[in-house]
Amino acid sequence: MKEFLKKIGRVIVRIVVFTYCKIVYRVKIIGKENIPQEGALIFCGNHRTYLDPPLIIVTAGRHIRFMAKQELKKNPLFYILGVIFEGIFVKRDSKDISAMKEAIKTLKNGECIGLFPEGTRNGLEKNDGQIKNGASYMSLKTGAKVIPIGIVGPSKPFTKNAIIYGKPLDFSNYITGKKIEKEIEDKVSEIIKNEIVKLVNL
Repeated sequence: MKEFLKKIGRVIVRIVVFTYCKIVYRVKIIGKENIPQEGALIFCGNHRTYLDPPLIIVTAGRHIRFMAKQELKKNPLFYILGVIFEGIFVKRDSKDISAMKEAIKTLKNGECIGLFPEGTRNGLEKNDGQIKNGASYMSLKTGAKVIPIGIVGPSKPFTKNAIIYGKPLDFSNYITGKKIEKEIEDKVSEIIKNEIVKLVNL
């Protein structure tokens, strides 16, 4: 019964958020055909506003478990959305092993994870163009493909915005064994970042 109520909640939220984004932010969806309908995927995009996670969730066509900072649980709205969409809350200032284990388990079950490798809003600007290695680590650990996402536009009401889904990135050729070398992790992260930047600058 609990799972059934979650599914009903997801349908309602998707309809409401999708309608809101289309009318208020005039969001155009590009490249949705690039998203495989089966298999584990890691959705990685640039992060501008709090609207970004719901926007990806309602337009991707897959059930995505987003990784989000634990502090968002204090906000009643984000807490409810986290419960309905089975979000994975992360303690940002510590190595949250339990959150990473849950994300990897989700991917090994053939499901989807969503995260912003910038680590925070407008992180590329704040971190001198660097991103965190969470997505690359999970991809190398599980073999899950990465879907790069570019979210563009002024993100102001009644202006034109777009969400662009790139082609899946397959890093299976970088997997050499159980141990993941830091050098490989960094290289994969750089590829992911460059693909996101390309989409943002289309």
